[in-house]
Amino acid sequence: MLRPRTREAIERVRAEGVHVVLVTGRMFQAVRPYALEAGLDDPVICYQGAVVAEPQSGKWLRHVPIPLELALDAIRALHDEGFGMNCYVADELYVAEITPGAREYADFQHIELHEVGDILAWLSDPPTKLVVIDDPLVLDELEERMKARFDGRMYISKSLPYFLEFAAPGVTKAAGLDFLSQRLGFSPERTIAFGDGENDIELVAWAGYGVAVDNAHERVKVVADFVCPSVDEEGVAQVLEAYLDSRA
Repeated sequence: MLRPRTREAIERVRAEGVHVVLVTGRMFQAVRPYALEAGLDDPVICYQGAVVAEPQSGKWLRHVPIPLELALDAIRALHDEGFGMNCYVADELYVAEITPGAREYADFQHIELHEVGDILAWLSDPPTKLVVIDDPLVLDELEERMKARFDGRMYISKSLPYFLEFAAPGVTKAAGLDFLSQRLGFSPERTIAFGDGENDIELVAWAGYGVAVDNAHERVKVVADFVCPSVDEEGVAQVLEAYLDSRA
């Protein structure tokens, strides 16, 4: 749920004719309720930028899934390492088996789990993304090995310390926002982007004015133009309020 101060700041910015775009690694069905709650009619960017969709109609404007053979190679590589994963196809979440970790993730995202058994045997359509859930230090090492193994053939990044995500090559939040900027007619120079996770680095760097919240990953702070107060202090709302005051 959005806090009242943040919801009010978004409403005030929208009333000034400013586009407000949610950009997230989450699947569309998980983020759509938040967009509707905030009354947003601008498209949302999901799945690390692989999907751009309209929250009101549900229509997908962009979808860049992982090519099927590449996805199968990644799944085999992860199996060789002893890891299972979440597999996202057609905005649904599929797992080989429902483990406590998978259940916790689904509950965190408020989404339904589908158990399919052997994912390699089951998967026949290109997935939008794959996610491995584990201890942050374990995933740090896995990320290095997978990046070396796929050598730029996939987008691999953490969204949260315990989520390692795999997407199609060229997929980033910045790529999704660039697609939307051309559709809606705004430029990087006139964009403010907020980020906190490692998967926000490209997004914050793309925008003319990139903002990292105080609790952000250090690599996000390095590329940001400004560091605002933390999520707990509703730093995004504070920046939006300052922007409105400057316009006044």
